[in-house]
Amino acid sequence: MNSFLLSLVFLITFGCYSQGSLKQFRKLSCPEKIWVLTHPFKAKKAMKITKQVLTDVDSIKRTGAVGTDMNGGRLDAFKHAYWMASVSSGIGAKKALKLGKAHEKGNYLEFKKHRLEDSILPDSVSSAMDLHNNQAGINEYMKNENARSSKELQPIIMQALAEGKLQIIKKDKEGNYLYCDGTFIDMNEWSGKWNIPKCLVPSGKH
Repeated sequence: MNSFLLSLVFLITFGCYSQGSLKQFRKLSCPEKIWVLTHPFKAKKAMKITKQVLTDVDSIKRTGAVGTDMNGGRLDAFKHAYWMASVSSGIGAKKALKLGKAHEKGNYLEFKKHRLEDSILPDSVSSAMDLHNNQAGINEYMKNENARSSKELQPIIMQALAEGKLQIIKKDKEGNYLYCDGTFIDMNEWSGKWNIPKCLVPSGKH
């Protein structure tokens, strides 16, 4: 019975999707697939919003307005907060938060399979950073619910970034990870580990 219902939901959800969308679905982690199947009428909209967010973030990266660091840096923090604010505006904050959590659960599963995300292996602190910034993005959206378009949401998230409401991973000028006391982390010693003692700091400090 459960298998039948899941199959029915899948057909309803993806019956009008393109082959490209179906390929994207297959690439999702198990937690993300479950989110899609349990939110069939919101998934397509979330997918469309996510694609636009990635396009916007790529454009912002080219300007260098918040740097270019997508692995624990200010641009990475902005991406997650902006993503969740944008998705919240389209499908609601609660469903957006569940999607963000599903994505992070998927990252842990990818880590266990030794698969990279944005060219590096996920870890516990990176995941904690993403979850914080996801929630921060939702918080900013909820305080500015009339903001719907990217033109309205982007400056709100930029301001939150500047005010230190988001989190980034502490690094030196060369991009090396640092402990909270400012000393260098030899990443060779932590290769393949989930719990790496990286340090989260407010996004306003850079």
